[in-house]
Amino acid sequence: MSADRWISTFLEAQSAEAGAARNTLLGYGRDLTDYAGWLDHRGGCVTRAVRADVEAYLTDCDAQGLSAATRARRLSAIRQLYRFAFEEGWRTDNPAIEIRGPGRAKRLPKTLTVEEVTRLLDAARNQGRTEADRLRNTCLMELLYATGMRVTELVSLPLAAAKGDPRMLLIRGKGGKERMVPLSPPARDALAQWLAEREAQDDALPRGAQPSRFLFPTSSAQGHLTRHRFYILIKEIAVAAGVTPAKVTPHTLRHAFATHLLENGADLRAIQTLLGHADLATTEIYTHVLEHRLKELVETHHPLNRGVP
Repeated sequence: MSADRWISTFLEAQSAEAGAARNTLLGYGRDLTDYAGWLDHRGGCVTRAVRADVEAYLTDCDAQGLSAATRARRLSAIRQLYRFAFEEGWRTDNPAIEIRGPGRAKRLPKTLTVEEVTRLLDAARNQGRTEADRLRNTCLMELLYATGMRVTELVSLPLAAAKGDPRMLLIRGKGGKERMVPLSPPARDALAQWLAEREAQDDALPRGAQPSRFLFPTSSAQGHLTRHRFYILIKEIAVAAGVTPAKVTPHTLRHAFATHLLENGADLRAIQTLLGHADLATTEIYTHVLEHRLKELVETHHPLNRGVP
């Protein structure tokens, strides 16, 4: 069996059996294709590779200047491929199982202040060429900050999940796992206004045309607003709000959601549930954000740090 066939069969199994998300599968595919190409260029093959080959590949990735996080991700993909090959009986060993990956540096996630988020939400209300655009943009931003959704979860929300003025929103996350997240009053109001606009748009469709099943429909191949378009949109809103665009991404709004909850006394496990994290350790990064801010607060405002006797 060829290396390409190994990779494609592995990806099919990840999709069918593990319920891996589309973006996860694309990431695995890119990393494993790069690994297979590197081996092929040197006369090797994924099917015959030994531990020394995997280690040499990772060393080359380091020499290229790839980050520790990227190298760790690629090693993880290679390990999983060979574990799958072992389980399928294609190999009698896993050449990557004992290789230690690079340690990931703990970096504080970028976040936004409450004042910056407020300016973004206000700017969204006036961003767009038409009233429908403005209602959609307001709904997108309010839902993102109120729920801490991942960007893919937000743009692909089905219309059925938001019908009937819901107090809670059903979100389908990674691996098809579902969670319920409460909506704030501003988010519910923005959603209600956008739903009214969506209903009017559906009523105006030509006879026989099927209405979209997505909350934020577009003519894209996916049928809904794309992650890329929303990324550009949020940068435009940042400019209009007077917030540095480099600080603003869909993910920083997710970080802001978690950080602001923690700052106001929310339980870490509750935040884990709301974010859809499988492991509490992933959520614990936000405790470092809070510690960092408390340290800044003391250094800025404590009389001894200001030279006051």
